[in-house]
Amino acid sequence: MPQHVLGETLRVAIHAPAPLVRAGLAGFVAMEPRLREVPPDRIREADAIVVAVDVADATVLDLLHRLCDKPGARFVVVVTKQWRADVSAARRRGVRAVVWWDFCSPDVFVRTVRAVAGEPAARRTPARQTRDAAPRERAVAVAGDRAALSPREVAVLRLIAEGRQCDEIATELSYSERTVRYILYGAMKRLRTRTRAHAVSHAIRAGLI
Repeated sequence: MPQHVLGETLRVAIHAPAPLVRAGLAGFVAMEPRLREVPPDRIREADAIVVAVDVADATVLDLLHRLCDKPGARFVVVVTKQWRADVSAARRRGVRAVVWWDFCSPDVFVRTVRAVAGEPAARRTPARQTRDAAPRERAVAVAGDRAALSPREVAVLRLIAEGRQCDEIATELSYSERTVRYILYGAMKRLRTRTRAHAVSHAIRAGLI
């Protein structure tokens, strides 16, 4: 994992075929003194590589390796429409965060890039979260102003959307029923919703599940 001194400038590469999206992301980098954009021909020097796509699927994961085959390359994927890729496969390809374009404010973008690049202050994780979440569950963060779901929150909401009850979800995911309810409560709080139905509806509309 990259090691940086707090406050050190972090190098960011951007790949975004849509001109307006690319201009927006480049603008976010330019606004933040702690970030510096590097050109495509120096992408291997980047501490974090930002890739913006409409739909994130297996094809996009293949693209990441073509963009930068350096071992340990770390990607932030900005999604404008839908996430369809397998989370574990994304992790293996170097994806460390997903940011939904609709919720991609300058603050969210900068915090996400700094965390992915490995800046110590942005890497800190509450002790309870570190104990409770398995590595595969913390593998890819989903960032946004109003929506930031962990992979296990996504998994629980998807199963609820399929009509599963908490005891059924606990069996399928190998959690206790209490843990499932805790995860569900966390997702509802994060999405600022009051019921599980509202949480599922919001997550579907936002393209999170």
